[in-house]
Amino acid sequence: MKVKILVDSTADVPFSWMEKYDIDSIPLYVVWEDGRSEPDEREPEEIMNFYKRIREAGSVPKTSQPSVEDFKKRYLKYKEEDYDVVLVLTLSSKLSGTYNSAVLASKEVDIPVYVVDTLLASGAIPLPARVAREMLENGATIEEVLKKLDERMKNKDFKAIFYVSNFDYLVKGGRVSKFQGFVGNLLKIRVCLHIENGELIPYRKVRGDKKAIEALIEKLREDTPEGSKLRVIGVHADNEAGVVELLNTLRKSYEVVDEIISPMGKVITTHVGPGTVGFGIEVLERKR
Repeated sequence: MKVKILVDSTADVPFSWMEKYDIDSIPLYVVWEDGRSEPDEREPEEIMNFYKRIREAGSVPKTSQPSVEDFKKRYLKYKEEDYDVVLVLTLSSKLSGTYNSAVLASKEVDIPVYVVDTLLASGAIPLPARVAREMLENGATIEEVLKKLDERMKNKDFKAIFYVSNFDYLVKGGRVSKFQGFVGNLLKIRVCLHIENGELIPYRKVRGDKKAIEALIEKLREDTPEGSKLRVIGVHADNEAGVVELLNTLRKSYEVVDEIISPMGKVITTHVGPGTVGFGIEVLERKR
């Protein structure tokens, strides 16, 4: 059985994983104030160029989800490429209508499509995608894969935790919940957030990157004891030095068996702003 795995561009999937695990990415869109729209392609040069443009932009652009037709074209393309099944893992349905577009399109094609609402975002999404691919390569059925992903998501084995350097982007983007009291772009103030039940929740306001990194690891520690085994995707929006420091600090408290750094794409960067640092975590084994 030949299965195509599809994520949306907010997954910030590592470039090398796309070929290695046969993961494709469907773009959301950035919409500028003058009406110009551009796709959120997973191309390194495009992303770096976007960081520069959004820093210089006079206003924060808006974003939009892939259309039903966008998804339909992808599904039909995979059928032509002789795939038997498509497995789609989307950004949380509480943050975007992408999941709905994927589901509606699945009803209009004659190839089986399974759509999973990950209730996650950014670097947390490629982790279950990799789990799915490895299970499929070991002979698991699509039903077994879906059951395992559901179990592990309910067990909170996949996490997205990060800090932003400029909270104004999140407020303007309207994607953050319970943010009263966090507004105010004071010098060097970092707002720490995590995804909980599919929502983006700010939980701490600190001064400086070092304290922000400590706050991110403290959040992880709430249900994942120090010494646990982790797989990590470090993500950043034009702040690679920050994510390197985060991973270096994480390794002092946890057994990181696998790590990779991946830049945040255009749409995620539009919402969180340049300077953001965080990680997608897969808990492989919790220390007792």
